[in-house]
Amino acid sequence: MPNGNGFEDAINGRGVTEASGGVATLSRADFVSDQEVRWCPGCGDYAVLAAVQGVMPELGVPREKVVFVSGIGCSSRFPYYMNTYGVHGIHGRAPAIATGLATARPDLQVWVITGDGDGLSIGGNHLIHALRRNVNLKILLFNNQIYGLTKGQYSPTSEQGKVTKSTPFGSLERPFNPISIALGAEATFVARTIDVERKHLPQVLRQVAAHRGSAFVEIYQNCNIFNDGAFIALTGKERTQNRIYLEHGSPIRFGPDGAKGVVMREDGRLEIVDTAAVGEGNLLVHDAHRDDPSLAFALSRLADGPTSPTPLGVFRSVQRPVYGDTMEHQLRMAADQQGPGDLKRLLASGDTWTVE
Repeated sequence: MPNGNGFEDAINGRGVTEASGGVATLSRADFVSDQEVRWCPGCGDYAVLAAVQGVMPELGVPREKVVFVSGIGCSSRFPYYMNTYGVHGIHGRAPAIATGLATARPDLQVWVITGDGDGLSIGGNHLIHALRRNVNLKILLFNNQIYGLTKGQYSPTSEQGKVTKSTPFGSLERPFNPISIALGAEATFVARTIDVERKHLPQVLRQVAAHRGSAFVEIYQNCNIFNDGAFIALTGKERTQNRIYLEHGSPIRFGPDGAKGVVMREDGRLEIVDTAAVGEGNLLVHDAHRDDPSLAFALSRLADGPTSPTPLGVFRSVQRPVYGDTMEHQLRMAADQQGPGDLKRLLASGDTWTVE
């Protein structure tokens, strides 16, 4: 259902020009619903919401052509706050719901809002299969490394040894790396950004919106109640020394004056070095459009967590046939070869039995 704040304006009124039938200039306010935002004060979700609402008017997509689908979790309240269509689904099933929607209605722009618990625990299989199929979805995974809605249990991305209400002696498992998972599932667009990155986050969102196929973005999002400061190495005083911005076609340098860089050793390992010691010409040049995801995967493993120099930006951006397009092509081919569908013939096909 569309949210409040005069959604019908998108069809009649300021949302669409009468003369041309095209989309009129929209503002951030046009994408803000009349629902009270109910996150904890200081939550990083506010910053992501503001960024998305700020970018949406630039896309030129009518509000009635945009759908936000979520599962269960703090981030899953997101559809209520967007003055577009929205679906608040069940735990972990947002990618499945969104897959059906995107394939049945290819004219819609479908966004999936999920979290590290919702998307990588109960929803893990739905997520990886949506990515491998290259469904035309924009998936934003809010990673705060904790279960916030249920009050602070450890999540699939919590660091090993994490002491929480559900792991009083420390978690035993190694955490998932969401970027590595997305690349392993052959997602055609994979990126990482941070909730407080007021310039970088919108830049990534614009690229996500422009991509056709499965676009996956991990957003480091601070939970100031149950896991405050989890990303302090990337957001605090030392952030300039720890943020490795990936730019396609450029040598990978970071730190003050680019003093640090990344090189690839003969065995394929990536290593952080002093730029002056090895020379800028020997630094690894980022190739986000490389079809083979191995380089992007190696970059995803450069940091063992957001407590050391960590790559941010677009790891991979390639083109591959979109699932909905190939499905439509297959249906047209079948219709051309076999004629229009016949339900009675379908039900009577194959082995049948007569019950007396």
